[in-house]
Amino acid sequence: MEIGVVVFFPKEAGFAVVSALHEVQRYAIKVNARTTGHTPTLAEKIEPGPFCRFFVQRFFTQYLSAQRGLSPNTILSYRDSLKLLLQFAARQTAKPPDKLTLEDFDADLILAFLDHLEQTRGNCSQTRNNRLAALRTFFRYVAGQEPTVMERCKRICDIPLKRTAHPTIEYLEDEEVRALLESVDPNAPNGLRDYALLLFLYNTGARVQEAVDLERDDLRRQPPFQVKLTGKGRKQRLCPLWPETVSALETYLRHRDAQASSVPAVFVNARGEPITRFGIRYLVGQYASKAEKTCPSLKSKNVTPHSLRHYLP
Repeated sequence: MEIGVVVFFPKEAGFAVVSALHEVQRYAIKVNARTTGHTPTLAEKIEPGPFCRFFVQRFFTQYLSAQRGLSPNTILSYRDSLKLLLQFAARQTAKPPDKLTLEDFDADLILAFLDHLEQTRGNCSQTRNNRLAALRTFFRYVAGQEPTVMERCKRICDIPLKRTAHPTIEYLEDEEVRALLESVDPNAPNGLRDYALLLFLYNTGARVQEAVDLERDDLRRQPPFQVKLTGKGRKQRLCPLWPETVSALETYLRHRDAQASSVPAVFVNARGEPITRFGIRYLVGQYASKAEKTCPSLKSKNVTPHSLRHYLP
């Protein structure tokens, strides 16, 4: 039984599954039919063709997407974990990725891969555990599809998560948040957007992805002011908005509409496309550096979008 390589680079997270399958087909191998006379397993019954049709493809489309209904970002995380594992296995076995077989994957290889993540790639224990969780899910799925490899997959799934330290979460004082907001120049090209975004994060305590996914229809701009946020697991919640937040959003959206932007996302970048998590993280860091001049206490803090979820008014 041979494994196909999961390597793809979607331009947008929303195309995660489609992009995955396109790239899997490019790198996947063909499974040769066996004629030994014994009762064929599921893998042996597969007609010659991309392996992704029966395991990797079904894992992404039928299991992760259709059955579990996971978000595109979560699917991308599974993709990255499988890609890293297959690249590592190819180096360890001195085989091209398209020649790897299921027999090349056992608990020892997975443990070596996890050590590689921490020691070579410099990943923290939490990242290691996230990768392991994704691999557990994949091999548990394979075991359910092909019982003949259940024991091998079970040994992989039995690898325990590593205990991790929980660092103290830094919080921002009210004057620090105010300095951050006041560092925005409303006359700058993106000043109205940046001020509305920072005030929105401060007001709602929204996660970065929740701000990225925010659309106009999620805003209630008449009393009572509120916003509908869609968080992890696609759970939705309503959060009240301050009048000043609504005012900042209204000013920004009017300015944006004057530039003929029809994107449903509330916050967009200079190209008129939905802003990304990395874009928000960058601009928060930029304004934090600028705010240090008027609020020296910010110099000792690593200010990120998540910091705005923890503040003392």
